[in-house]
Amino acid sequence: MKFLVSSDELVKNLQVLRNVINNNNTIPVLDNFLFELHGNLLKITASDLETTMTANLEVSSEDEGNFLLPAKLLVDTVKSLPTQPLTFLINDNHTVDIVNENGKYSFSYTDAEDYPNPIEMEDASIIGIPAGVLTDAISKTIFATSNDELRPTMTGILFEISPESLNFVGTDAHKLVKYERFDLRADQEANFIMPKKPLQILKNYLSGDAENVSIAYDDKNAKFTLENVELISRLINGTYPNYRNVIPLENPNVLVIDRLQFLDAAKRISIFANQATHLIRLDIVGSELKISAEDLDYSNKAEERLTCNFKGEDMAIGFNSKFLIEMLSNLDSDEVAVNMSVPSKAAIINPIDGLEEGEKITMLVMPLMLS
Repeated sequence: MKFLVSSDELVKNLQVLRNVINNNNTIPVLDNFLFELHGNLLKITASDLETTMTANLEVSSEDEGNFLLPAKLLVDTVKSLPTQPLTFLINDNHTVDIVNENGKYSFSYTDAEDYPNPIEMEDASIIGIPAGVLTDAISKTIFATSNDELRPTMTGILFEISPESLNFVGTDAHKLVKYERFDLRADQEANFIMPKKPLQILKNYLSGDAENVSIAYDDKNAKFTLENVELISRLINGTYPNYRNVIPLENPNVLVIDRLQFLDAAKRISIFANQATHLIRLDIVGSELKISAEDLDYSNKAEERLTCNFKGEDMAIGFNSKFLIEMLSNLDSDEVAVNMSVPSKAAIINPIDGLEEGEKITMLVMPLMLS
């Protein structure tokens, strides 16, 4: 059995699939790629049982067969080879030879019979999303998700599907991001929680891709299908927190400021903040914003003054600088509005410009107590 494949196409797809495989698998067979050859179509699969990703490549062959190849060894080998066609020879003695113009590289393969069966989805609902929109939705929300395994629902992104809009939400209880698309709708309401590992893999693959993504979902799984790639993931089981209850509706104090100036100043001032709390203080008086931080343990302190547009009562409020910097870094607008009520309640950050029609981004950050 043999096939001829482009080294560039093979490397590109194997490097994406490699991200699915865990570094420390308890099931040895999952350290391998599953190769399924059907004439001119080569199907390569990687899985960690929770996430399974498959790529389809065009090859030159007249053979059929299934086998497993060690993922790390294969990726390390093919990515080090020059760009040229590669011939794979699968021999009866359980060895595979990779042959190019300069040499031959041989290692053993395993039978495919012990590889996990693909997840079956029945009566799944389907929606379509432009790849660019899905990339933006993941990018704008994934950083706000939690790493706390004791609260598993917060470790993923909530997909809210309705006839009015598609919403994507990420939160860790200290910060929250809601990305809304009113130009995309579904016939019926549904919601599910996607783990962030498969979404991060998908986002990296989608970068710069303009095609549509088909999303099929049922009570347990979601499947993302592109032209040559399919990713299926088990959903996070549980009820997502009622995040709407924590979004304040009345925010009479509104600060409008240049995003990059605000971001750069926050980065500089955060260097002097206490490394346990990362507290920076915002003092807003008239059209001036003073950003300051102090670490009493080391007698470090810094402050900067920025010009802003502020409507409301003069106030002082504290934030975790890491959260503030993350939010400002994940926006593309020239200006942002920081909507506040009182120093003890959450602030809402919205971009002023740079949004597409039908797009809305709401970022919430909880304040820190000022001493």
